[in-house]
Parts: sequence; structure tokens; C-alpha cells
Amino acid sequence: MDVTVLQSLLLTGLLRGGLYALMAVGLALVFGVMNICHFAHGEYYVLGAYAAFFGFVTLGLNPIPAILLAAFLSFLAGVITDKLLFHPLRKRSKGEWVMNAFLLTAGLSVVLQNVYRAVFGMRYRGITQYWDASVEIMGMSIAADRIMAFVIALSAIFGLWVFLQRTRTGRAIRAVSQDERGSMLVGINLDHIHTLTFGLGSMLAGLGGASLLSLSPAYPYGGNKPLIASWFVVTIAGLGNTQGAIVAGFIVGLFESFSYFYLGQGWQEVASLCLLILLLLFKPTGLFGTNIKSVWEK
Repeated sequence: MDVTVLQSLLLTGLLRGGLYALMAVGLALVFGVMNICHFAHGEYYVLGAYAAFFGFVTLGLNPIPAILLAAFLSFLAGVITDKLLFHPLRKRSKGEWVMNAFLLTAGLSVVLQNVYRAVFGMRYRGITQYWDASVEIMGMSIAADRIMAFVIALSAIFGLWVFLQRTRTGRAIRAVSQDERGSMLVGINLDHIHTLTFGLGSMLAGLGGASLLSLSPAYPYGGNKPLIASWFVVTIAGLGNTQGAIVAGFIVGLFESFSYFYLGQGWQEVASLCLLILLLLFKPTGLFGTNIKSVWEK
């Protein structure tokens, strides 16, 4: 393989992997802390894309403020969703929380898609570019939008890591993910932690949709592909493992980049699914599976 081609594939895979990691970390966080199989995650990606579009185009905001506005609105939407839907469900479901929460997220996905369709119509809402520039890397000219999306993804992931590792609230979130009952015994407010966690997961999804607006326009059903990619990465990493999801995101990005080159367009998804099947056969817990609470824990 020519060195230039190899460099191109590696660079493309890394840029794609950074965005996969951003989406997957939010999904893994919600699963690991709240024990929710979240199938409406893609709809918060779409919300972020719509918010960034109207912030950038209608309000005339600069790119970074528009993206930050989208992240804030996605966080707020996640908090409201938890307070209105998941909090009452937790109080009433008791032992049946997992299945009920899964069905709720599946239904929420359909509802939000139709709300977007009713409010915004079926027209694609995108932009040509945030930044009218390109960056030269390893002899390749790459749009500044793609580079900035990657930088935003890494910055958000790093910020989340610092928050979880260095702050009191972050350590409380980690404690709940490891032992919910023990966390209650030491005085951690589970309702507060669950609401904050769902808000953070939604914010990361919205941030992904906003930063990729020039590459993937806002559309009512535009969250389906990011959702599938997120679950793919999370499953490979090990359910609920946020750190593993970061590494798995880059693995999947590189794998798809090379699969596209060798197999052709459309076949990278087939190759990725084959990889997932093999992994589930030989290592069902994922590459970085840990002793997080079981999905069926009550």
C-alpha cells in the first residue's frame, strides 16, 4: 500500500472515530449509570443539529456560540425528559425498570421524530460550512469544519473525563455506576445523579449533531444512523464502559475507513457487523468489559 494512501486512511479513520467516540460516550454513560438501553439517543443528536442550524443561520451567531447553544439546549432537553418521563417511571416500575425504560426510549424516539417532522417539515436544514477554510495535514487538504468537529469531540470527551475524575459530583456519578445501593447508603441523591447523567448524555449527542451540521444536515430521521453507530461502538467496548467507548470509537472509525477502501462503498457497514458478531461470539462482554452492574440488576 502506498504511504500516501495509508496516511489518508489513518487520518480519515481517526477523524471519523472521534465523532463515533463522542456519541458512544454519552450512550455508555447513560447505560452505565442509569441502566437504560437508550434508543432515543439519536433524536438528541438531531435536536443539536436543528439548534445549531437556527443559531447559526437565523440568529446569525458565530460557529462556536451556535454549537454551544445546541449543547446547552440538548442538555436542558435531557434534564426535562428525565424529570417528566424517567423519574416517575423509576418510582413506579421498581423491579421492572429495565424493560419499561427500554420501551419508553423506543416510544420516545418515534414521538420525537414525528414532532420534528411536524415542526420542521421534511426539508433538510444544513449549511455549506461553518468555517471557510481548509487545513493541510500530511499532504491532504481537509475542510476546517471536519477538523473542528474532531477537536470539539476530543475537547468534550476530555472535559467529561476531568468532570468525572476530579469533581465531587463526577465521583458520585462513578459511584452510582458501580454500586447504586451503596451510593444511597452514603447519602448520594440518586434522582439528582440520574437527571444530571441523562442531561450530560443528551448534551454529548446534541454536540455531535451541531458540530457535524455542515457534513450531515438536520433532518427528522437523521438520528438513526448515529444511534446505530453509537450502539455498535458501545457493544464493542463493553456496555456501560465510558473509557472503553472512546477507544472503541477510534477502532471502529479506522476499521470502517480501511473496509471502505478495500471493499467499496456500503460494504464497510457489513464488515463492521461481521466484526461485531465475531466479538460477541468470542468475547460477549466486549473488548473492555468490566464489572458494571448487570442490565437485569434490580
